[in-house]
Amino acid sequence: MKVELLVSEWCASCHDAERIWREVAENKQIDFAVVDMGQPEGRELATRLRIRSIPAVVVDGELKHIGLLDRTAATVLVAEAPERTQKAARHVGLGLSASSRASVLGAMIWLLIAGAALPLGGFFLEGAARPAALHGFTLGFLLLLIMGLGEHMLPRFTGHPIASGWLWAWTPQVLVHLAVLGMGLGWILGVAMLTAVGAVAALAGLALFTLRVVPLLVRPSV
Repeated sequence: MKVELLVSEWCASCHDAERIWREVAENKQIDFAVVDMGQPEGRELATRLRIRSIPAVVVDGELKHIGLLDRTAATVLVAEAPERTQKAARHVGLGLSASSRASVLGAMIWLLIAGAALPLGGFFLEGAARPAALHGFTLGFLLLLIMGLGEHMLPRFTGHPIASGWLWAWTPQVLVHLAVLGMGLGWILGVAMLTAVGAVAALAGLALFTLRVVPLLVRPSV
């Protein structure tokens, strides 16, 4: 059973509708997708079904409801769908997921730390402090920011769901945090083993993130 929730950025109740339907999708075996009116597929769907108000629920290509449903009513609407036994790939919606928020927040923290290194270590960092601060900015800030925004934006632009769960959503950013800490402390303390462990963690995090987003890019956009 395919369930499409038609939403828009300016819709006050659409965020609540998305939250409720995601809770339903966690328990019901449905192919759930959030379709934005600002995207071509959203405009096409609204035109084809003559939808004039949102949020709107489309089940298997047919308009079933317009407006906000509570969780009980939404579950009744897909009562024929079997109970979910395993996690499905996640279609992104209007709001950032928990992993995206954590990644962007982590990026901001590393940006502050890297910025603080300038006055604390002098405006022109010397010796081991220089690579530690630079990697706090490049790996800590830039890479985590790319991860957080990339997992939210790429699925929307391609129309494909992105792999979710701890392995794909959380492990890469945890590895990046460990990489920045390991490499930074390794350089500052002069412990080559810490630097090497940090480098391996960075490579593993990059590899996992790459494996997560490549399927979105090689498949034709819908």
